[in-house]
Amino acid sequence: MQLPESQVAVLEAASADEATSVDALAEATDLPPETVTGAVFELEDEGLVAVDERVDETIALTDEGREYAAEALPEVRLYEAALEAGADTDPVQMGQVIGASGLEGPQVDIALSNYARKGYGTIDSGEITADSDADPDADAEANALATLKGTGETPRDAVDVDADTLEQLDRRGLVGISETTVREVTLTERAVTELMAGIETAETVGQVTPELLTSGEWEDVEFADYNVEADAEQFEGGNVHILRQTAERVKDVLVGMGFQEMEGPHVDADFWINDCLFMPQDHPARTHWDRFALEEPTHIDDLPEDLVDRVERAHKEGVGEDGEGYHSPWDEDFARALALRGHTTSLSTRYLSGEQIGEIEPPARFFSVEKVYRNDTLDPTHLLEFFQIEGWVMAEDLSVRDLMGTFEEFYAQFGIEDIQFKPHYNPYTEPSFELFGTHPTTGELVEIGNSGIFREEMLEPLGVECDVMAWGLALERLLMLMYGFEDIRDIHGTLCDLELLRNTEVTY
Repeated sequence: MQLPESQVAVLEAASADEATSVDALAEATDLPPETVTGAVFELEDEGLVAVDERVDETIALTDEGREYAAEALPEVRLYEAALEAGADTDPVQMGQVIGASGLEGPQVDIALSNYARKGYGTIDSGEITADSDADPDADAEANALATLKGTGETPRDAVDVDADTLEQLDRRGLVGISETTVREVTLTERAVTELMAGIETAETVGQVTPELLTSGEWEDVEFADYNVEADAEQFEGGNVHILRQTAERVKDVLVGMGFQEMEGPHVDADFWINDCLFMPQDHPARTHWDRFALEEPTHIDDLPEDLVDRVERAHKEGVGEDGEGYHSPWDEDFARALALRGHTTSLSTRYLSGEQIGEIEPPARFFSVEKVYRNDTLDPTHLLEFFQIEGWVMAEDLSVRDLMGTFEEFYAQFGIEDIQFKPHYNPYTEPSFELFGTHPTTGELVEIGNSGIFREEMLEPLGVECDVMAWGLALERLLMLMYGFEDIRDIHGTLCDLELLRNTEVTY
């Protein structure tokens, strides 16, 4: 029997009595692991070896995980500081507790996002409480970090940590989980028989090279057999992401409905993002754990002074004879603070005020399909960044029926005709309502957007003298209704399901 040199080397190094790993065979034969792997599969096809595959998991703490294993989890430090401040008796100002905890930078947000989740207490309106019955010593994540401390890479089955806790630590980036495919080889009876009879090394060539052709040696060498029945290696080409394809489809639909597209910065002043929307500066959505503020630069320099004065007056005094405003603090320095936009309505305020492209005369229709950023808790329907379908119509005598009819026409273009509406409250629209659609797989109602008629307190400072109806719709939720996705993390982000994306048929 004749075999290529690499296959002969593998057979001679392998054993019929015990399995030998590919790495061990590579070391014994002095061949690269990939060469040994190829030879093993070819020998398996010939019935000369049996190959057993398994996936080994190893776990190791990340740098952040090692830091918390040595010091304490941020939420535990926050809880201990809250107890020291007496928050188990009465609510305490959160700034005081954070300062006492010694937490800085991102650790503050980490502590706040995990504090209530673990039952250490509550956080509400800038105050914190501590549950005296909470027990940090029973914190499963903290105990798991202590177990893994100083172990380096450890086999998963050797770690006494439950799967849910390990998954949570992995999601927080405190542990790294590595998967390695281990292949072990055992000689078959046929291989033993052939080895005893003697196997010759075949001087074969597996590939035609330029050197063989130019030297003429190709006429004298023996080429290896080409297995036309072997599975070819699969190559996955690039493709436009289904989310981007749907975004382009949305743009086409809205342009077809007579809308023009808006453009603007992803980083903007709180003035454009919230103050122009008649959002009070003490609104919970404007706190640092709901938005992503910029560290450098921190503030915008250029804001239209007259508009700033009018917006401030609307917040403090209201608009019109019956307007009262919020009677709450209004700080121009806060309005100039820069942050990643939490909604694309910042584009709407720029355009409606005339600052972006000049004064706009009614009737007018504008839209955008752009990314927004929110410090939400990740779950099947929420991400830290997502795409919002922003739109507004400026005209005389608009009504809620006009708004509902616009939605029905828009969603019908995507085969969705069961939109439901629910009254809602927004600081910047009145009346307001949320939109819901029925998920095609689960049958549950899924919130897909928010809308309403802009309030006078918002429009008057911007210089708009007619009605404006507006909305913010979620592009990812539209995909859920179109394709039956149940978890938006499957379609984009680090956990996306590539096979799902490759095999989903795009609908037009």
